[in-house]
Amino acid sequence: MAAAKEEKEKDEEKDEDNDVDAAATEGRITMKMVPKMLSPLVRDWAPEAFVISFKLETDPQILLDKSQQALEKYRHQVVVANVLESRRTSVIIVTRDSQTPLSLSDEEIAQGMEIEEKIVSYLQGQHTAFIERNG
Repeated sequence: MAAAKEEKEKDEEKDEDNDVDAAATEGRITMKMVPKMLSPLVRDWAPEAFVISFKLETDPQILLDKSQQALEKYRHQVVVANVLESRRTSVIIVTRDSQTPLSLSDEEIAQGMEIEEKIVSYLQGQHTAFIERNG
């Protein structure tokens, strides 16, 4: 019993040591640039894989151009492109030769459906076709 009490006191001391005084902290985040891993993934690690990337933009006017640029630069198969404002309800699946919009209807939203369900379903079909063409 005494050992359990001592252990509890140690745990409480640890919790106190880990507490952060919100008033004494600065709200600073430091970020560093890191290389995109798409190039080595497609070129070196898995050159025959079905690779998908994601492109999120705030400006819908540049979304499709940026998606096509990514496909050309990284040489992968698909970009799932969306705009920040509508990211939970619509996307465009971009390939080198097509643009397929996927959206949730008001009814689907009311039923609690998420856009990811449509994305996964669509991409499963694309992946199957890719395997059949290249397998």
